[in-house]
Amino acid sequence: MTGIVDYGVGNLFSLKSSFALIGEETTVSGDKEKLAACDRIVLPGVGAFPDAAAKLFSSGLADFIREQASEGKPLIGICLGMQLLFEKGYEYGECDGLGLIPGKVVGIDGVIPNGLKIPHIGWNALKMTKPSGIFENVSDGEYVYFVHSFYAADCAGYVTAVTDYGAPLTAAVQNKNVFGCQFHPEKSSRVGLEILRSFCREGKKC
Repeated sequence: MTGIVDYGVGNLFSLKSSFALIGEETTVSGDKEKLAACDRIVLPGVGAFPDAAAKLFSSGLADFIREQASEGKPLIGICLGMQLLFEKGYEYGECDGLGLIPGKVVGIDGVIPNGLKIPHIGWNALKMTKPSGIFENVSDGEYVYFVHSFYAADCAGYVTAVTDYGAPLTAAVQNKNVFGCQFHPEKSSRVGLEILRSFCREGKKC
């Protein structure tokens, strides 16, 4: 059973539907007891870092997620959910994240060349930088779907894949049982489903 954290900022229906396509049962909830009973946890997210972080911390879910991760439960953050795994975010000022992966989240403006559109929206290729169980059935150069204006920086030791959007941008990360995808697996067709399937399978090893 996979628990999808419902804290008011996520594309929950698409995620639930994608897990259903690979035969994985899900619980979508903001209830800590229900999520604790799950074998693995997904932290989704759409919107602004400070708003999402405020909802996580005010609900008590931030501490809960950190506790679950520290106990070895597999956790994957998707898009903004991945960004929240880091120590700090710098969208509309400085904001604390969950601190599960060292690094910070900053704007791609000034990193990518002038003339490229922000946000970065569309299909981009993955370049693997180190092995990760969630990419077990994904080849270097395969395409996934991105929607973002910020990216994870100062986290080189944890980056498992980058994507080139005029500059190399962090696409995926891992710190032991904590995984993150800047792209949307649930919107990435076959490749995305393989990543979700591998997360469920990899989770059993953590």
